[in-house]
Amino acid sequence: MKKQLFMIMIGLFAIILAACGASSDSANEENTSGAAAESEKEEMTITHELGETTFEKNPESVVVFDFGTLDSLDALGVEIAGIPQENVPSYLSKYEGSEYENTGSLKEPDFEKINEMQPDLIIISGRQAELYDEFHEIAPTIFMGVDTSRYMESFEENVTTLGEIFGKEEEAADQLAVIEQSINQLQEKVKAEGKNALITLANDGKVSAYGAGSRFGIIHDVFGFTPVDENIEVSTHGQSISFEYIVEKDPEYLFVVDRGAAVADGESSAKQVVENELVQKTKAFQNDHIVYLDPDYWYLSGGGLVSVQEMVNEIEAGL
Repeated sequence: MKKQLFMIMIGLFAIILAACGASSDSANEENTSGAAAESEKEEMTITHELGETTFEKNPESVVVFDFGTLDSLDALGVEIAGIPQENVPSYLSKYEGSEYENTGSLKEPDFEKINEMQPDLIIISGRQAELYDEFHEIAPTIFMGVDTSRYMESFEENVTTLGEIFGKEEEAADQLAVIEQSINQLQEKVKAEGKNALITLANDGKVSAYGAGSRFGIIHDVFGFTPVDENIEVSTHGQSISFEYIVEKDPEYLFVVDRGAAVADGESSAKQVVENELVQKTKAFQNDHIVYLDPDYWYLSGGGLVSVQEMVNEIEAGL
């Protein structure tokens, strides 16, 4: 009897030891898992036009103040936390939903709201450049505007960087390759036509011209249209011109971006303004080569994976 009792006690002791060992192994696994998770939080440093910014890769909470960047992130399937919900391009209207925080406007950010959000990363561009320090005090901030003097190189660098930040390198490369192929095809068609062009922005009855190296200069610099005037000044708002100037230069293609349609609930008046009696004397009008460009892509969200592809599509359709 004593022997049986002794054997039972030994068995119970063995069970207790096994349980303790399993608990210890489990704790070790958890510690190892936790350490691995910590090691996976890789930091990266981005050098940009306004400075150098260090942050963790794959940030979870991102505030975006550049619609071109928003366009690319949407195309890459990256979720964002908030945007300025004023004048959002119609094809990105889902970001006006209540599931996204409204961070003010492009020119007047809601810093109180952004501070409440405590984002992991903020992405800005030219319209917010002067406020960089205020953004950077809240969270790591990078500038990601397109350098129009080297449009395609800058655009490709931005998309590649986004791919690296969010672990979407392959997707970014694939989409850039598709755009590059479509641009090559467009260039061949433009070269075959050999026409000159004038790019204009219509705004409240006034017209401005944009040449090579400008915000819309991709039409000359990348797509291959010869500028009708090589001396147009490069500026954000374009060179103010008269309708007499358009007649004098007599472009074979006249490209028009309607700013009013971009900022006034999509109401376009550019056609009535541009196609007046004077402009009707030009080759562009007489050959049905006045092309109205979608301001969503050209004015609001240039430099995105979708917008650049649509730019190519619109110019090709205009041919």
